[in-house]
Amino acid sequence: MQDQWLTVNQELTLRQRRLLTLGSFLLPLAIWCMLSYVPFIWHPMVEVEDKGSVSYFKESMLVEKELFYQELEKAQGEERAVPTGTPANPIYLPAPHEVIEALYSAFTTEPIRRNEQWLHESLADSISVILLGFLLSSLIGVPLGILAGTFSAVSRLTEPFIEFFRYLPAPAFGALAVAILGIHEAPKIAIIFIGTFFQQVLVVANTTRKLDPALLEAAMTLGAKRISMLFRVVIPGIASDLYRDMRILLGWAWTYLIVAEMIGSSSGITWFITQQARYKNFDNVFAAILIIGVIGLTTDMILAQLGKRLFPWQRGTKV
Repeated sequence: MQDQWLTVNQELTLRQRRLLTLGSFLLPLAIWCMLSYVPFIWHPMVEVEDKGSVSYFKESMLVEKELFYQELEKAQGEERAVPTGTPANPIYLPAPHEVIEALYSAFTTEPIRRNEQWLHESLADSISVILLGFLLSSLIGVPLGILAGTFSAVSRLTEPFIEFFRYLPAPAFGALAVAILGIHEAPKIAIIFIGTFFQQVLVVANTTRKLDPALLEAAMTLGAKRISMLFRVVIPGIASDLYRDMRILLGWAWTYLIVAEMIGSSSGITWFITQQARYKNFDNVFAAILIIGVIGLTTDMILAQLGKRLFPWQRGTKV
């Protein structure tokens, strides 16, 4: 068994890959179910079913297990009506079925409060911010990264400052972005841009430098000019690796979204999560987090399949 699954530097079979992929999702789900449904594993609270003679207990109230049993013993000792309850988790850890119900109701039930958005509206706002911020970053960052990776002069002119600037946290520019751009979508897009652009330039430049030097030497021997070399040798040569880098960088843009939407925002998925957490609707919070993961994973899988069609010679490797 060990030889089949843990052989060093040996590709797994299709069946093994599928089983392990399924297991990577089932294992966390199993742990979550055990915490939610098995009382003796982690249920530090008690959900009151009948308050008995304890005046401050209420039906469906969650109390610390130690406090509940203190009141229970006190009522028994004084021969009063005893409270009853069942082991429960804290309110911030909903069970899987509660999250699934919340996910369904978030798309089908109108928000209770006027200032709340539907989940799909929040997602649409956030996705538009992601796409605009990442598109603007890519329009400037990718060409600059290719130039820096190809020409040493461009690299020396740009990369030292970019190396310095990438260590500055994007949220530090939040107040400045709001002051300059207002309180709507523009500052969010700016934070996404700042968070991805500088990393993008360095990653693309590093990928460009990995191009086989023999290709460049051959092109120069054949008399290729700089512009021709860029468009006929460099860009085609790094296309598949550049595509993979963009997939990874798009994931980074999602991580900056949460930070961006914390700045003077009243829309987007972060606003939805914040509002639901404020009113202790943690099942909705988990549902929103779950849908972000589903959208991100689905997008990456679609891009991966598209990459296999665009670069069929890379099918033996991860594109």
